[in-house]
This record gives sequence, C-alpha cells and structure tokens, in this order.
Amino acid sequence: MEIFEYDFMIRAFFVGGIVALLASILGMFVVVRRYSMLADSLAHVSLLGVAVGFLSAVPVGVGAIAATVSAAFGIEYLRQRHKLYSDSMLSIFLSGSLGIAIIIVSLSNSFNSSLFDYLFGSIVAVDDMDMAVISVFGVLCLSLVALNYKKLLFTAFDEDVAYAGGINTKALNYLLAFLVAVMIGVSIKIVGALLIGALTVIPVVTAMQFGRNFRQTTLLAVLISVLSVFGGLFLSFYASLPTGATIVVIALVFFCLSIVSKTFRG
Repeated sequence: MEIFEYDFMIRAFFVGGIVALLASILGMFVVVRRYSMLADSLAHVSLLGVAVGFLSAVPVGVGAIAATVSAAFGIEYLRQRHKLYSDSMLSIFLSGSLGIAIIIVSLSNSFNSSLFDYLFGSIVAVDDMDMAVISVFGVLCLSLVALNYKKLLFTAFDEDVAYAGGINTKALNYLLAFLVAVMIGVSIKIVGALLIGALTVIPVVTAMQFGRNFRQTTLLAVLISVLSVFGGLFLSFYASLPTGATIVVIALVFFCLSIVSKTFRG
C-alpha cells in the first residue's frame, strides 16, 4: 500500500501503536481512581516544557518530560501531604502552566508551525530517536505495571484499604504519576499535547461499556486505542487531515457507538 512506502509513516505506526498501548493501560488505573483530568493537566504542563525548549538550548522533548514529571510529583505531593482536592490542584496546574507557557512562547517568538506540531501532533515530526525513546520507555512501563499489577489495582479501587493491608500506596501513587507523565512527554509529537488526554480516557470509558472485569476491560481499551490510532493515521494520510485530531475523533466515534449499543442492549 502507498502509505507504507514512506519511512515516516512506518515510524508513525510503530510509535503510535506503543503510545496507544501505554495510554490505554495507564488510563485504566487513572480512570478507575476518578483521576481522569490528570492526563489532560499534565499534557498542558508539557507545553511549558516545550516553551522552555524553544527559549533555551534544552531539547524540546527533554523539556516536556522534565516539566510533566515535576508537575506529576508536585500534584501527588500536594494531594498526599496537604490533602488538597484533586480537581482543584489539577485545574491550578493546567491553567498556570498554560499561562506561563504562552508568555514564554511569546517572548521567544515561537508562534510557528513547530509549536502547532506539539499542540496537535505531526506525523513527520517522529524520527528514529523518538522510536528508540518510546520503545525503551514502553518496555520499562509495561515491566513496572506487570510487576506491581495487583498492588496498583488494589490501590486504584480502595487506597485506604490497600494501605491498611500493608501496601506502600504512596510509592505506587508516585510511580503511576511518573509513568503517566513520561508517557505524555514522549507522545505529544504524534498525538499532540492538547489531545493525548483524550486518547488516555476515551478508549477506557468506551471499553467499560462492554468489559465485565478489569482485565477484560483493559484488553478492550487497548484494542480500541490501537484501532483509533491506526485508523487515524490511515485517514489523516489519505484525507490530508490533522493526525492527532483524527485519532481522537475516531476514538470518540467508538465511544458513541458503545453508548448506542449499550442502549439497544437495554
């Protein structure tokens, strides 16, 4: 097929598949904890790292990862130590980082096509280094989730009971925040900072309409996420549409179909 004659499309499918896998698996734990806005907030924080990269000599990808990890740890610290409401903290980090990012970008005169690539995603922006970084992180993330699967699951459903049972819930919460933050930092090139939050949540919520247990729902979420990414890449290539937006719209179509199906099933 013509689409696979281009190296940048092959890289996009490879990276997109890994991002879809990671976003759906981590999204399961985030959604179950009713912490869905975490991904969206960290995605906006990543723009601050991108802005710092434009203004300084720091690589943009490094700046995005550093910003999201720092914010994730800050959010988790405030939630655990100061007992602040999660939605309030996320709103503060989201709006505050976005405001600072806009100021930095305006000072560096970086309102150009490069910025829009990070806002909405760009297929051609993915290079061999991105493939290597995402591959390494993907293996690391899946390994950590597999090793701590039962503890993460227990903590996601009832953190207090898990803590009473001897599980180090604080460390697990920091681990989950770290994995979500890095996943967002390494994936904004293909999906976009403004859309990666949707890819983390929508496939999971869609899968919940059909899954009967956590494991089954996770597998369905992965399938829906991968189909959304691959379908978005195909459609964006042949119809000349924005990649990230097309991926999210396809995921949204799956969600609407799941609601309709559930309604007819009674």
